[in-house]
Amino acid sequence: MAAVDEMTAYAELHCHSNFSFLDGASHPEELVEEAARLGLAGLAITDHDGLYGVVRFAEAARPLGLPTVFGAEITLGAVRTPGGVADPPGDHLVVLAEGPVGYARLSRAISEAQLAGEKGAPRATMADLAAASRAPVHVTGGASARGNDHWFVLAGCRKGVVARALAADGPSAARHELLRLLDAFGADRVLVELSDHGDPLDRHRNDAMAEVALAAGAGVVATNNVHYATGAQRPLATALAAVRAPATRRARRLAPGVAPGAPPLAGRAGATFRTLARGCRANRRGRGGVRLRPAPRRPDAARLPGARGPQRDVLAARAR
Repeated sequence: MAAVDEMTAYAELHCHSNFSFLDGASHPEELVEEAARLGLAGLAITDHDGLYGVVRFAEAARPLGLPTVFGAEITLGAVRTPGGVADPPGDHLVVLAEGPVGYARLSRAISEAQLAGEKGAPRATMADLAAASRAPVHVTGGASARGNDHWFVLAGCRKGVVARALAADGPSAARHELLRLLDAFGADRVLVELSDHGDPLDRHRNDAMAEVALAAGAGVVATNNVHYATGAQRPLATALAAVRAPATRRARRLAPGVAPGAPPLAGRAGATFRTLARGCRANRRGRGGVRLRPAPRRPDAARLPGARGPQRDVLAARAR
């Protein structure tokens, strides 16, 4: 792949393949092909609670020269299987593995969560993940680390603890949850995720989340939270959402993010995110894959001329 200008490069760091059962609609190969066509600087596959698609992902990306990141979206606090539930309970945390050590620790964390729970409902807590991020693995010779040094953690998904706290209780609560993540995984290893799916409140929520990140000393990163490769696959994604929640056949009426409101890879990763994308640059490291280097950037302060009542109170307030 030709060298990509760091000032305009965009790497998609939150992406689900069809190995996220009844959630992602595209094969890993389709996602890779579209990412290469778009000229993305890199692509992460972050399927739910597993690394099921990474082999096919890596094999598809290698001949195209597309830098890859292996990761997973871990469910915290799941109490039941998601079948038949439009928006199953549980908080989400995206973990991106850096190098063989990060991959080994993420594999261990996923295995322990699956063994502790049941099929479709792995059991993990933030404390469990924090311990796994520094756990001894075979590639470290059985030595543990003092802190997380091979994971990057993305906080900001709609079902993440930071975004939920912001929506429910405002910026102070969101900053409290973000500080918990910084304490668990390291201030230089947590990035607040900003996504724009065209919802009227997305811009305002992103501004508020960026203010929370700035107040806590965390970096920000732009993602699309991708669930399908191209717009042509949206009908399939909509059908999968309906199958996942049979009690709600009208998938378009599901809560935002449950129906496939997340854009395809092309999404809004153009001018809207080109500036923010500087916050997470992807650089080739030979066999080591992609190394992520967070560089915090502050977007414009929140301005909500169209928001009213509680929306304005929650989203417009600066972090205190």
